[in-house]
Amino acid sequence: MKIPRDIGGRELARLLGRYGYIITRQTGSHIRLTRKADIDHHVTIPDHQSIRIGTLNNIIKDIAQHLGKTREEVIEDIIR
Repeated sequence: MKIPRDIGGRELARLLGRYGYIITRQTGSHIRLTRKADIDHHVTIPDHQSIRIGTLNNIIKDIAQHLGKTREEVIEDIIR
């Protein structure tokens, strides 16, 4: 499945709320998201109008690894 190419930082932060990620802070143009679970997981995403494809791919891979899902499952959840 292809990664969406027009997703922004704020929108991605909102979509990751489905997995329990919440915005914990913002420094400059970067947003820090945290998921509280057995092990806290932190993700930093740029607050840009559209996130570069390589950056978005790395964020998705990191989240998929933490959740024990495939990259495609996470992308599908984001697109829905």
